[in-house]
Amino acid sequence: MHKSNSFYEEVLLDAIPEPTKLKSVRLISAGTMNQSVLLDTDKGALFLKSNHLPSSDMFQQEIKGLTLLHKHAPLQIPKTIGAGHVASQNYMLIEWIHGGYPNGNYWDNLGHGLAELHMATSPRFGLEEDNFIAVLPQINTLNDNWADFFAEERLEPMAGKAYYDGLISKDFYKKFQKIYPKLNGLIPSEKPALLHGDLWSGNVIVNSKGDPCLIDPAVYYGHREMDLAFSKLFGGFRSEFYEAYHEIFPLEPDFESRVDIHNLYPLLVHLNLFGQSYLPGIKKVVKKLI
Repeated sequence: MHKSNSFYEEVLLDAIPEPTKLKSVRLISAGTMNQSVLLDTDKGALFLKSNHLPSSDMFQQEIKGLTLLHKHAPLQIPKTIGAGHVASQNYMLIEWIHGGYPNGNYWDNLGHGLAELHMATSPRFGLEEDNFIAVLPQINTLNDNWADFFAEERLEPMAGKAYYDGLISKDFYKKFQKIYPKLNGLIPSEKPALLHGDLWSGNVIVNSKGDPCLIDPAVYYGHREMDLAFSKLFGGFRSEFYEAYHEIFPLEPDFESRVDIHNLYPLLVHLNLFGQSYLPGIKKVVKKLI
């Protein structure tokens, strides 16, 4: 439902220190989780996302994620303005990215930019704080070992939630858990890399210059193949992107054979968010690994 201008004016008052005049509001999307609008103000165009969900720090964590990406990625990241709680709603206010059409170097720039982002490292996998992927909690407890982190903080919480919510059977849940001890032998050892964390085509937009801009992150330090695998899950990334990435930061051999393993996490996320249509894809991977 489209809100009255008083809500948007309260947000501007809460997020921006100096007085800001609201000129107009345009609805961008109104889904089951978030509402997104474009606010035209005397300080420029701003993007506002809001919801009524009980997780009051969700947008604060997204702001932190955008800030971390901005620090390490050569790609455009929306400038953050603020996040908070107004009129019983959570909100996040960031720079509006004026859209355009991909230029001739778009995919090369995206590949090179992601490779440079992945060169940002940390002593351990995870993050100092937990955050969210979409509206689901994402646990980031630090760990020295990627396979252990992947099993304990990515796969198990999502599989456990799916079982608790009746989306998978007890038998399949037990079968799924048999994957965990195999992960060390399946995934090559690498240093932790700063990940976007939710890298599908909908979270990469084109700015007015035709260059890529990253939005909606779920950041943490993880295995960089996670981002590359996720980019293949729903299509939308051209071969030039992968070629450009390899020029800067080549992947270990046989990456394609590991894509399905990495994508168990986003598939479980989608299972928990959108239902059992994603279960056959998960079962197919499990059957291959067990």
